[in-house]
Amino acid sequence: MPKALWLLVVAMVINVTGASFLWPLNAIIIHQELGRSLTAAGFILMLNAFAGVIGNLIGGRLFDKIGAYRTMILSIIITTISATILAFFHSYYFYMFLLMGLGFGSGMMFPAMYALAGSLWPEGGRKPFNAMYVAQNVGVALGTALVGVVASIQLTYVFSANAAMYAFLLVFVIFAFRGMKAKAANAQTANVFEQKTSLRSNYRLHSLFLLSVAFFICWVAYTQWQANVSVHTQSLGISLQQYSLFWTVNGLMIVFAQPVVSWLIKRGKMSLKGQMIVGVIIFMASYIVLSEATIFSGFLAAMIILTFGEMFVWPAVPTIANDLAPKGKEGFYQGIVNSVSTGGKMIGPLLGGMLVDFYSMTILIYVLLGMFGIAIVFLMKYDTPIIKRNMSLEKEEMNLPS
Repeated sequence: MPKALWLLVVAMVINVTGASFLWPLNAIIIHQELGRSLTAAGFILMLNAFAGVIGNLIGGRLFDKIGAYRTMILSIIITTISATILAFFHSYYFYMFLLMGLGFGSGMMFPAMYALAGSLWPEGGRKPFNAMYVAQNVGVALGTALVGVVASIQLTYVFSANAAMYAFLLVFVIFAFRGMKAKAANAQTANVFEQKTSLRSNYRLHSLFLLSVAFFICWVAYTQWQANVSVHTQSLGISLQQYSLFWTVNGLMIVFAQPVVSWLIKRGKMSLKGQMIVGVIIFMASYIVLSEATIFSGFLAAMIILTFGEMFVWPAVPTIANDLAPKGKEGFYQGIVNSVSTGGKMIGPLLGGMLVDFYSMTILIYVLLGMFGIAIVFLMKYDTPIIKRNMSLEKEEMNLPS
């Protein structure tokens, strides 16, 4: 792996470590410290995710226009300013708008980092993106391990820790990547603003749409752990340190249990379709365990099962999108699935918060289990347009004159 990509991996670890000081606690802070309902917490998290969607689109376009280096610097400045102000002013409305600033800045940063990873090691295929995925989860493990320590001193100290990490990231990127400035500026990548889809390629988009519905449902469910499950654990007397440990375990498992999952996939001779369906079934098992959890060990068991499901589903989606994409439109297809995941993060907390506020945590889990069933149906059918297209081509070939 090129040295420059190692530096990018380090930057990703710092970035996600800093973000992990805040995102696991957002719902808890809004609900407990600011005295707002779970619906209000879900609304703020929705705004944060929406700002992230906009940031992703703008960041992708800026990468093409001004290069990765300047895009990363601009995005980190936005996140650092937002995080620094939040460290001093975190009343409800400040929290709302500054969390949008953090979402926007982070959203700009990710497409630039991923696009730069591909340009730094073009012959690496999927390896640079796998490295970035692992780096994200190293950051999750580090950040969530540290946030429990910081929050145990005083909950609001997480704002200062978040700001300090982004400031450190800014300094690191300025000095580590300034030598790549010219190279990054010349990097080319497809973006969602410049893609055109011919009628001939529509079957690919139809398949991607069916896949995206299932992916969206999975993210709606997954985000409950960051929002409503976090508050639920607090109501049962589980400490913030214990809650942060769930995410530390999640990150460490993704880093170290990859060989186990790869062996299971090979042993079971799973296609990508089968891999995703198995992952969703594991998700369902995790939420069944969660519905009965009342103590730390029960929640930990649910998280471990959830993580195995994630390891089956999350890597499969961009792989399928890459396989579906016509040549030259890989960025467009990846942009779609990226937006879908962010959309799930946007809707999930609000939907979950409303269900818990008006009904109960148990009803929320039942609804999610039903949604998982719908996701499985869409996954079973997502390749139907491809099959029909192939059958049509075969018929055309058979009717050709010899």
